[in-house]
Amino acid sequence: MRRLLVLLAALTLTACGQAPPAQEAGPATVPAGFPVTIQNCGRTLTFDRPPVKVVSGYHPSLETLFALGLSDRVAGRTNFSESAFLPGHRELYARIPEISPTIMLPQKEVMLAQGADFVLDNAMASFDAAGGYATVAELDAAGSPVYILGGWCGPRETLESTLEETFTDLHNLGRIFGVPDRAAKLAAGLRAGLDDVRRRVGGRPPVKVLATDGGRGPVNAYGGAGLTHQLITAAGGRNVLEGVKGDYTEVSVEQVSAAQPEAVLVSEYATLRGETTPTVRAKTADTFAVIRNSPAAKARRVLALPVAAQHPGYRNLLAVADIARFLHPGAFPS
Repeated sequence: MRRLLVLLAALTLTACGQAPPAQEAGPATVPAGFPVTIQNCGRTLTFDRPPVKVVSGYHPSLETLFALGLSDRVAGRTNFSESAFLPGHRELYARIPEISPTIMLPQKEVMLAQGADFVLDNAMASFDAAGGYATVAELDAAGSPVYILGGWCGPRETLESTLEETFTDLHNLGRIFGVPDRAAKLAAGLRAGLDDVRRRVGGRPPVKVLATDGGRGPVNAYGGAGLTHQLITAAGGRNVLEGVKGDYTEVSVEQVSAAQPEAVLVSEYATLRGETTPTVRAKTADTFAVIRNSPAAKARRVLALPVAAQHPGYRNLLAVADIARFLHPGAFPS
């Protein structure tokens, strides 16, 4: 599996130099394979040619473009200062102009002034008119169609989103950008990685896992719906809060304490919308105080999980292997 991560990093760096140049043909010329029509969040998007001036939102969306070798198409990005970059990504990130100092897209006037021909994000928060942001409809009207990763189109869809959505997104983006073969190759490698994890952890007793973002009471935790729950399950774990029908939610101290987890995942991010957040160490201390009599607390068994991996984007498929190694080290001999 470690070889797969190296291969994916190498594929990203190599592919960045392979992206086809912007179309120089006149407006009446339609490139081969176009027009392309896809469905996203109940909307029909049609592209007559590949986008060449892209704005990306929260970092997992930018990482997905990097993985597809499309860094040269990105004209603006948001800030990422939460946790470590994926291999080879820091240098690509540094070359792209920053249009927002936080993970959110800029305010409406600044966003519309970008003149983007494609906007990629993985939630609807950056398109809320009440927050001063340009709406999806306004961007569409301005010629900047929006694509939301993971099907995170609303609260219900966020709970129903699955890891399979990432493969759908890769397929769709491959078509939109005119690189379907590259997208298929990336998806095949990621699929092979998931299959490898399943073979290794299959037959082993699931490890009882608490996924948390800290809190002394109530506890910020991840229930049995949504992406984080699926990461745990795919990695050979059992979410001790699987009966809580929610994704990121608040759970009572009593319920968390009674769950008796054997391992803990703590969400890692240094900032949130520009504000400093509690450290992983601080959140871990609070969590172990709540579950002090659990096997996880006694063994001090904790893994920091970058919150970027808990959002739609290709990083979450890589995170499955990291979590599996943590939960089942014997299945991954060095």
